[in-house]
Amino acid sequence: MIESAGSKLRYVTSGCVKSGGGDLAARLKAILEGLNEVIALHGPVEVAVEKVFVNVNPQSTLALGQARGTAICAAVIAGLPVAEYTALQVKQSVVGKGHAKKEQVQHMVKRLLSLPGDPSPDAADALACAICHAHGRAMGSLETKSFRIRKGRLV
Repeated sequence: MIESAGSKLRYVTSGCVKSGGGDLAARLKAILEGLNEVIALHGPVEVAVEKVFVNVNPQSTLALGQARGTAICAAVIAGLPVAEYTALQVKQSVVGKGHAKKEQVQHMVKRLLSLPGDPSPDAADALACAICHAHGRAMGSLETKSFRIRKGRLV
């Protein structure tokens, strides 16, 4: 979670909602309850999520899609607007090229938010999505514009 005021970005918090073991319904319930707690505690005004890409393992893609849907439901139930971005958009916004490596994303998130150390890969991905959304809002909503990638740049 970040705060954005113009071009200024400030780190608020990041973490991981653990779904534990058990059947799918129990894990999705844990995600929903965990996100409800985060929303109640920090009071965000907008939510940004990364769009799911098709993975080589269809089971992993399906599980990720279900968890993502649960996260979107938590935001919608709380009355929060939800923006969605592709991994390419997120990396382009944060690193400057759409095919950046995870380490590059971690490094840029650390620099953009003035963090004392590199965030974990998962935290860096989530914070990068939030940064992308903040940048997109400043530019007039990246998520709703149609664009192409040319030479690693959004056009």
